Amino acid sequence: MTKSYKMVSIDTLLEIMAQLRDPNTGCPWDVKQSFATIAPYTIEEAYEVADAIAQNDMEELKNELGDLLLQVVFHAQMANEDGLFDFNDVVAAISDKMIRRHPHVFGDTSRDGLSPDDVKQTWDDIKEAEKADKGGAAQQSILDDIPLALPALTRAIKMQNRAARVGFDWPSTVEVLDKLQEEMLELSQELTSKNKDDSAVFEEFGDMLFVYANLARHLHIDAEAALRAANDKFSRRFAKIEQWLAQQGSSPEASTLDEMDALWNKAKAEDKLTQS
Repeated sequence: MTKSYKMVSIDTLLEIMAQLRDPNTGCPWDVKQSFATIAPYTIEEAYEVADAIAQNDMEELKNELGDLLLQVVFHAQMANEDGLFDFNDVVAAISDKMIRRHPHVFGDTSRDGLSPDDVKQTWDDIKEAEKADKGGAAQQSILDDIPLALPALTRAIKMQNRAARVGFDWPSTVEVLDKLQEEMLELSQELTSKNKDDSAVFEEFGDMLFVYANLARHLHIDAEAALRAANDKFSRRFAKIEQWLAQQGSSPEASTLDEMDALWNKAKAEDKLTQS
């Protein structure tokens, strides 16, 4: 008979995971997993949390946060089996970090007059000091510890922020826009060159995207959120095109670009009316 947990604590989840990982009586799939095989699921669950927030679906957010917590418990259980650390060590480490990096709350530093930007700067300063204490001097570059597995757009902005902290940054948005125009021109020149080089087009396109990320940073726009919003808008409008064509007994495949473009403009106009 399947167990039902009504009154639970984190200990319940830890016990469940330990049982799932038991080499003799546990789940064959769970027992087979490693840090490397679980990592993609951890990333996926984090995105599903973000999606539930974007959809403003609090019931789904509750479920997705549980899935994400399971990932932490899974990694902690595997580490415990290898004698590395356990879940309590994870909790202790993050608790210590939060106290250490918020001296204006838990220490003797006043919070009076502190802005969110001031707090962020304090966090970054303490983080840099921690890295130095751990032997950060051996690091070849200030960019070395930015994870390679981050989405490319997020990693670009993190690198740009890190470089900006040591003064390597354009002084204003105007210079970023100038650089963007320069990169767009270089891409155009590669595309129209008689000796078009696909690798050069690839490189110039990447350079242009990198500057777009920098522009978002200078405009204080969350580039990932802006692109997600654009994706959602495209999906919403294209779905309307499909719906209207279906009502006419047609489909995108059977329609011309001009027909679909006219319906796109109609969907765009409806969006503007809805937002006004």
